[in-house]
This record gives sequence, C-alpha cells and structure tokens, in this order.
Amino acid sequence: QVQLVESGGGLVQAGGSLRLSCAASGRTGSNYVMGWFRQAPGKEREFVAGLNWRGGSPDYADSVKGRFTISRDYAKNTVYLQMDSLKPEDTAVYYCAAAPGYYFSIKLLPMGRYDLWGQGTQVTVSS
Repeated sequence: QVQLVESGGGLVQAGGSLRLSCAASGRTGSNYVMGWFRQAPGKEREFVAGLNWRGGSPDYADSVKGRFTISRDYAKNTVYLQMDSLKPEDTAVYYCAAAPGYYFSIKLLPMGRYDLWGQGTQVTVSS
C-alpha cells in the first residue's frame, strides 16, 4: 500500500526555520509530482511548493518564494520542505501529496489531481 508520512513540524519563533519531511513508501515508478500544501484554521488548503520527482525546476507559491525550498532524496524516497524566515502567517497544518504525471506549471495543477495525501503535520510560528 502506498503511503505518505510527514514529519518535522513543531513550534518555532518568527524568523526561525523548520524542515519538513515526506517519506513515500510502496510507490514504484518516477512519473509523478510531489507537492506541499498547507491549511490554516478557517482557510482553504493552498499550494505551497512542488516538484516533478524525475527532475525539472520546482514551483512555489508567491507567498513562500525565496523563503522555502523543496528538494528530494531519491535514495530515501523522501521529499523535504526547508522553511526559513518563518512568519506567523505560515502557521498551518502542512500536507504532502502526490499526483501522477509530469507538469511544467506545478502550481497550476488542480488540487484534485493529487490522489495521495499524507496525514499532515502542524507548524506553528509564534510572533
């Protein structure tokens, strides 16, 4: 059974850093997109960052560009989200997700195309 398991969330002060991990188990092949999303209380889930597993440039939401970095480790079948210069408005539950296919404009990919989701990890940024 294919699973995505996130880890690395926590409480951090504004200006601090966290690194989230998303480990994929049971998946074969390389033609899929890995994305990070977040959902704050009372708000809709939104795209944060994404990449094509087999290569290409990552894509970021404007709100995190220059502060967050998405990367992959092929050997560990894991995707990371390095979050620097965190702001209180970054507080949310963060989810990783996978979508089949290869896309050039990942942030335009409809959320409904992601067919596998992790359980989420809480990130809280205090002011």
